[in-house]
Amino acid sequence: MADIYELQLALHLPDDLPSPDLDLLRRHLGQPEDGGEGRDGREDGDGGDRHDEAYEYPLLASRGPARKIDGALVGELHPDHRGWALSARQEVHPDEFDDLGRLVQWLGARTTTVGTIGHLRFHESDVPDLLIARNGSVHRATLRRDTLVESPTDVISDGRV
Repeated sequence: MADIYELQLALHLPDDLPSPDLDLLRRHLGQPEDGGEGRDGREDGDGGDRHDEAYEYPLLASRGPARKIDGALVGELHPDHRGWALSARQEVHPDEFDDLGRLVQWLGARTTTVGTIGHLRFHESDVPDLLIARNGSVHRATLRRDTLVESPTDVISDGRV
């Protein structure tokens, strides 16, 4: 398992996300489904292009200590004032990239977040590739480490020069 990557996602989904879509996302997070009812208990309509059968197992369901990337593995979905808040941090293998790519694009087609929604980073690298949602899809932006400006005192800068 040497080819391990860190996948982080942080995004919002709309309040009116159909129940079948919520159920699929809950399945990937390892959470119980809500039985086809929406947030307010109403039945929702058709979920559109669901591909439940295409995934062998939940992709965002790992929890507990990470083995290679340090820290903890998480996956959370919660309702809030903007709709649904999703955060996930997982260790992933390149063998999962096809399924993960389809899931991230599926999320990108539904997210209300514009801009960076996460990153993918090889466990031995300091620099991640950004996952950017724009116009209903997700693009991967590769950051380069041509020069690195480090400061032991300005870990989190206040923006002043």
